[in-house]
Amino acid sequence: MSVYDIGRICIKTMGREAGNYCIIVDVIDKNYILIDGLSVRRRRVNFKHIEPTTDVIEIQKGADHNAVEAAIKKAKKTKLMNQTVSISLK
Repeated sequence: MSVYDIGRICIKTMGREAGNYCIIVDVIDKNYILIDGLSVRRRRVNFKHIEPTTDVIEIQKGADHNAVEAAIKKAKKTKLMNQTVSISLK
């Protein structure tokens, strides 16, 4: 069991989508993961650019965007996924 499990809800900390919630869809290698979300485009990101939360949603590995949206609605996390968190500059 890893902190970066498939289906884990994370907060993006770097880039133009910083502060938005996303879900881990696939683990690519030791440095990169594939994320997707309601306010985040599906993309490959570095582990260092996301912060995992304690919430996990049940999805299949490599699930497409429609399956991710359906899983979010089923888990009743739509309000959380549309929120934005303030990220402090270091």
